[in-house]
Amino acid sequence: MAGEKQLTFDTRGHQLTNINVWTADSRWLAYDVRPKGSDFSGLTIERVNISSCEIETLYCASQGAHVGVVTVSPDARPRYVFIHGPENPDASWKYDFHHRRGTLLDAEKSALPVTLDAFDITEPYTPGALRGGSHVHVFSPDGSRLSFTYNDHVMHEWDPAQDLRNVGVALANHPVRASKMHPREYDGSHFCVLVSQTTPQPQPGSDQINRAYEEGWIGTRGYVNANGQRQRWALAFIGDTLSAKGEKLPEVFVVDLPDNDEAYRVAGEHPLQGTATRLPAPPSGVMQRRLTFTADRPYPGVVSQPRHWLRASPDGSTLAFLMKDCRGIVQVWGVSPVGGEPWQISHAASDIQSAFSWHPQGKALALVCDNSVVLLDVASGEMHALTERTEVPPSGDAVVFSPDGKWVAFMREISGFNQIFITPV
Repeated sequence: MAGEKQLTFDTRGHQLTNINVWTADSRWLAYDVRPKGSDFSGLTIERVNISSCEIETLYCASQGAHVGVVTVSPDARPRYVFIHGPENPDASWKYDFHHRRGTLLDAEKSALPVTLDAFDITEPYTPGALRGGSHVHVFSPDGSRLSFTYNDHVMHEWDPAQDLRNVGVALANHPVRASKMHPREYDGSHFCVLVSQTTPQPQPGSDQINRAYEEGWIGTRGYVNANGQRQRWALAFIGDTLSAKGEKLPEVFVVDLPDNDEAYRVAGEHPLQGTATRLPAPPSGVMQRRLTFTADRPYPGVVSQPRHWLRASPDGSTLAFLMKDCRGIVQVWGVSPVGGEPWQISHAASDIQSAFSWHPQGKALALVCDNSVVLLDVASGEMHALTERTEVPPSGDAVVFSPDGKWVAFMREISGFNQIFITPV
């Protein structure tokens, strides 16, 4: 048994995101200070040193705004990206799914962050700007772009049922200026587009979805497609279909993305920036594919609990997700981004209890099972406990390998507050 080390001790929340929480040197962990649960009321973004337990405050919100869900770039000089709520909130404009933005902090360059996604809710809308709120911003493995999930203010105002969760991509070095005809509009450092396609009422039994979420980049350099060619950029995500009986059925989807940044500026059938009655649309040539078809299984669909994000092996060959086996036990499954039948990776006697992450070498996953942090061997399905079994399991929100593969970071609730722990591998 490897044991564990507690890093934080003060009586407040400490929340790790489910991926990219380590600095590239595996010395620091970034976190926010939201209380346990869904209350978005944290004021600071911080990091803790895993050797000394020294805590540094990276950013403190002001003017009534709150921040959270921080992730770190893979660069030697870390950049931090996190959700920022609106300043000076009031009854008509306060934090919500469609009222939040991405914020990028290069702490060595400036103490002040820059806004990631431009915001424009005045017609004519601006290509590359968003019209709503972005969430869970995750750097690509090379740090050149980010993925995020999204909800739309314009559609929410028109008809809340049309404000569908989608997945987007933000491209660096392509700043966008908003019209600033509305006092809440602002510029952004990145060119942002949606890459998923949703519809409010999917046809039962079809590949249409009304929600795209919990995405993950595929491979450190993409994946090899069915033609033997490398698809450099791609995202996997969960899409909510409707079964032939009209029941919600979450499945695994993939969207292949352009190699050339300029291709993101080319509109497809519908405007990139959307219209007053239509969501922003993906660029030309960006098409999503459904990978899993689980309706005929005894327990169909990707599970919603524990909440987890699709994660690809470093070589891009395997997308891992959670689904129940024929006994009704939540297990880790894999599917190729090319398609084909999914295969069962874990064979646990009890449910997988958490989100998970891949070891940098791609041979193991870290997760919570049987109230312990465990190492799951992907080839054999064997599990090795890294921590002692406890009466209350570690948090299922985040179980994250360090970049050097030597540590796993996770959280435990201690006296009502999440605290950050690490365990050696």
